[in-house]
Amino acid sequence: MIDQTTIGKIMDAAQIVDVVSDFVTLKKRGVNYLGLCPFHNEKTGSFTVSPAKGIFKCFGCGKGGNAVHFIMEHEQLSYVDALKYLAKKYHIEVVDRELSDKEKLQQSDRESMLAVNEFAAKYFADMLHNHRDGKAIGMNYFRERGFSDETILKFQLGYSLDESDAFYREAIAKGFKPEFLDKTGLSPKRDDGSHYDRFRGRVMFPVHTLSGKVVAFGGRVLKKDDKTAKYVNSPESEIYHKSNELYGIFFAKQAIVKQDRCFLVEGYTDVISMHQAGVQNVVASSGTSLTPGQIRLIHRFTPNITVLYDGDAAGIKASIRGIDLLLEEGMNIKVVLLPDGEDPDSYARTHNASDFIDFIDKNQVDFIKFKINLLLQDVGNDPIKKATLIGDVVRSIALIPNKLIESEYVKECSTLLAVDEKIIYNEINKLKQNKREEVQKRTSNGTRESVDTSSTVSLVDDIQIPIDQTTNQQELDILYFAIRHGVEFLYREYQPESHEFVRDWSVGEYIVAQLLGDNIEFKNPINMALLTEFATHLHDEGFKPSTFFMQHTQPQISRLAVDLMTDKYQLSKIFTREEQHTSVDEQYRVTAKAKRDAQKLEEHRRWLLESVPRVIYEYKNSIVVDLIKTEMLKLKEAAQARDIKATESIMKTIANYNILKAQFAKELGERVIVKMS
Repeated sequence: MIDQTTIGKIMDAAQIVDVVSDFVTLKKRGVNYLGLCPFHNEKTGSFTVSPAKGIFKCFGCGKGGNAVHFIMEHEQLSYVDALKYLAKKYHIEVVDRELSDKEKLQQSDRESMLAVNEFAAKYFADMLHNHRDGKAIGMNYFRERGFSDETILKFQLGYSLDESDAFYREAIAKGFKPEFLDKTGLSPKRDDGSHYDRFRGRVMFPVHTLSGKVVAFGGRVLKKDDKTAKYVNSPESEIYHKSNELYGIFFAKQAIVKQDRCFLVEGYTDVISMHQAGVQNVVASSGTSLTPGQIRLIHRFTPNITVLYDGDAAGIKASIRGIDLLLEEGMNIKVVLLPDGEDPDSYARTHNASDFIDFIDKNQVDFIKFKINLLLQDVGNDPIKKATLIGDVVRSIALIPNKLIESEYVKECSTLLAVDEKIIYNEINKLKQNKREEVQKRTSNGTRESVDTSSTVSLVDDIQIPIDQTTNQQELDILYFAIRHGVEFLYREYQPESHEFVRDWSVGEYIVAQLLGDNIEFKNPINMALLTEFATHLHDEGFKPSTFFMQHTQPQISRLAVDLMTDKYQLSKIFTREEQHTSVDEQYRVTAKAKRDAQKLEEHRRWLLESVPRVIYEYKNSIVVDLIKTEMLKLKEAAQARDIKATESIMKTIANYNILKAQFAKELGERVIVKMS
């Protein structure tokens, strides 16, 4: 873990214009800079960088944040890795916190295994380029595949000598321990204690993680031997979990984000050839069925996936079952069937990127339609086979979480299979009911479904919950005043009778007291997380809400703050007067002339005094309205049950809520609720 002092140094050093300029051509426009967004395709620049605020914002795709978040998004790195990236750029030494003994041991083992793999990748590459056998056998194979020198270097391709322990001996000579050569699977240990090279006599394909670390290898044998497996892969280990890795993701991640689409192929050479042809948003499942972990990895960058198949019908039918997992994860799936005799590797070698993409765009079909047409080939006039086909397709549709997409697939299925939509919906509902009952049964038996902790994210990482749009807008309006005006003076409180001075209230103090003081929580957890942290730091010396939250470590909070600080953020209509006051407020803080303009300052204070209470009371009023609706439903149920006691209790509760509602209405009608000094 990086200590806070080091993080502070990195944040101070990382100038947003300097960081972004490494990847985007920026042109000065007034106080800001403008360029073409690197996160989506655009012809007219909507990507703005503000050096004064230290943020970037694209008004086309909505992405925004500080320098760290730009690197996270552009390079697809974690927060810690993005900090290390910037630390390296600005020559800042990264100081990690002291680890526990257990953490040190785990980290030591992991780092040792990664070091072994890094050495192995360099060793195999060296053998390919410099050893007699490597050049004659390995390099000849890659040349036959049409791979250029640039491509071979990019993917760190290599060759393992056809000797029992050539790599093992070299690794030991370089000081690597036998236990880590065994754990990585590079040189497993025999029963007699000796070691042998797993990949001997094979061309090598290193497997890179999202951050570019080599965690595994795939090796292809070049000898024609029916007794020898064509491909051998690294075993599962502490650093390599096959179900969570995709071949080529490190090289494809930026292209996937930019194109908002991912191509899925089967093998190493498919990925490499497509990259060389100019199609870089491609990954491979490495011959295995897709797993939830791999799907979530793709979903981090795009929900749109196109699966490329060659003409092997048997192979397609065998692998098509795994695609149901994509549907379950909410992915938008297209399928492309390549011409007979072609696979992605061979097709890419004979076509350029534009021709390849053009073919895909013209021939891709949605997965359900593809599946139906494929399976219909075996049905003929057999009603039993048709019923089986319908059941198979219905099971796929039932996995789709989005109701709108589900309904579209039902319509398409009904048309293609000549089956009434009601019948399909009935079958879908049966499947879903059976699944619910199965879960309930397991729960009642005292067992719990296993939870995949690898997919767990923090509160503000990637949370998606249904929130009423009006409610969310009200919450954002409150946060707008907290972020932009939180430390500004709002009003001076006096005792009602004596008119003696009590205290000065800032905008932020008033918001916190009115909400958290009344135990009111925002419904949107991201909004609530920001409000809670705002309250925690409000009285910190030198606290500047805008700077603090735009540089926040949590991307979602930072981006929310960026949105609220952007001039294009729209308050509710009642606050449209802010347009004139924002510019005035900024002027009087920046220029001496504006500072002396007391009238304009007074107007701004009056606007705050009117607007901040109003936005608070509008939100409180909406909460009470929702509570009344809930109680009215309870009242209806109690009346139907003829529960007089419950009915009386609920009516009292509703009466109290109506009193509050009337108070809020009065406050909202008056608009200004306190006197200025």
